[in-house]
Amino acid sequence: MSQAAHETHMRQAIALAQRHLGQTAENPSVGCVIVSDDEVLGEGVTGIGGRPHAEELALQAAGSKARGAVAYVTLEPCGARSSGAASCAQRLVEAGVSQVFVACRDPSPYADGQGLALLAAAGLEVQLGCLKAEAQSLYTDYRPADASPTQD
Repeated sequence: MSQAAHETHMRQAIALAQRHLGQTAENPSVGCVIVSDDEVLGEGVTGIGGRPHAEELALQAAGSKARGAVAYVTLEPCGARSSGAASCAQRLVEAGVSQVFVACRDPSPYADGQGLALLAAAGLEVQLGCLKAEAQSLYTDYRPADASPTQD
């Protein structure tokens, strides 16, 4: 897929995240688009109040078609959850996604490199920084607290 196509799909994810900006409590508003052969298979945005996470919704919509697909996520997928549920990074791995484009790192104690490391350790190709400058405006007010979860 061309760089232009990757940017088009990441812009879709950014547009999704903008829909719930300021409505996701302590969690950031994240957009996720799952694509295969330039066809959108599923998309999601963090739910009002912070749950469910964007990746969960996009993977649910894509179903088994997510295997071998590419995920575009505006913020690093969580690598752990305070609830003990499967993290978004783990869900992407289990769904069989082959490549993940991430616009921005997540400074949350539940992500902060953990999500990216989990994806890479599972053999997924990870591209960090796709349209980072455009996506960063989504997270200018996002300040995860070390003592409390921002993504559970």
